[in-house]
Amino acid sequence: MPGFDLLIANLIQPIILAFILGAIAGFLRSELELPAAVISLLAIYLLFSIGLEGGRELAQADLGGLLPLLGLTLFMVVAIPLLVYSVTRLLGRFDISNAAALAAHYGSVSTATFFSSLTLATAMGTPAGGYMVAMVALMEFAVIFSLLIARVAMARELAASNQANPNQIRIGELLLDTLRGRGIVLLGGGMMIGFLTTDAQWQQISPFYDDLFRGMLMLFLLEMGMTAARHIRAFRDVGWFMLGFGTLMPVFNGIVGVSLGQAIGLGVGGSFVFGALCASASFIDAPAACRASLPQANPGIYLTSALGITLPFNLLLGLPLYYSYAVWLYKVI
Repeated sequence: MPGFDLLIANLIQPIILAFILGAIAGFLRSELELPAAVISLLAIYLLFSIGLEGGRELAQADLGGLLPLLGLTLFMVVAIPLLVYSVTRLLGRFDISNAAALAAHYGSVSTATFFSSLTLATAMGTPAGGYMVAMVALMEFAVIFSLLIARVAMARELAASNQANPNQIRIGELLLDTLRGRGIVLLGGGMMIGFLTTDAQWQQISPFYDDLFRGMLMLFLLEMGMTAARHIRAFRDVGWFMLGFGTLMPVFNGIVGVSLGQAIGLGVGGSFVFGALCASASFIDAPAACRASLPQANPGIYLTSALGITLPFNLLLGLPLYYSYAVWLYKVI
């Protein structure tokens, strides 16, 4: 499918239209608002649902064949935060805290982008395996790695100035915080339950987790559109550099992710979804971790970039671009 046709096909998906409607409502300062409890419930439902589906896929998959993908994901867990930190420090001239916070956001995964990439891959007739959920959970550890980067950099600065560091980041605490985070618990726990569930047992609960999924996703993206619109208004706080960073960095990461996915033998759908994971930026788990461990970092920078720039770009333009590239690369190879 030509790139423009794919772009139009993505834009007229109900879930993307819901995001656009939310953004319009946000720009118009509409009275439309979803209660915080409802938003939390939607996020829990979506994460748990995709975890269950992933567990069922894993039960039927060749686990030995997933080792290359696991290794590639671990590589990206390290590579993306290092790249983002280096770019924002050297080119953006950000301090250690803000550069590390951006590394944590772009190394981790946007669940909204992940859900949307799965939907687009399925709509195009090239569904990705449910085992990609395991990669989502694994990439959450990029947050830990990013905070460790900050710890090392701060320790070097303080050592150079002969000062003690009053805010040492404990690796054990970071690991525990990540493991007990909502994303890891729901995705990991859901995968375990789905892995152990028989077909007969699944039939009893599938109407709730299969049939309602896209409707719940639409409500979630409606809220994400409103939230993104609010953060776009803070553009003046991040400037033109962050506009370029928030669009070019996901494109680079997405293209690299698709290319490496193809290199290890993933199909069009699998490499596309993996590229979308690499291109996305977290706006749920990473902000919570950064608020706790990097209080000096400015939320106006990392939230506006991840939620106000990268999320809309990926949903509206990025996903069709990554998919078109995956199709082209598959034909070339």
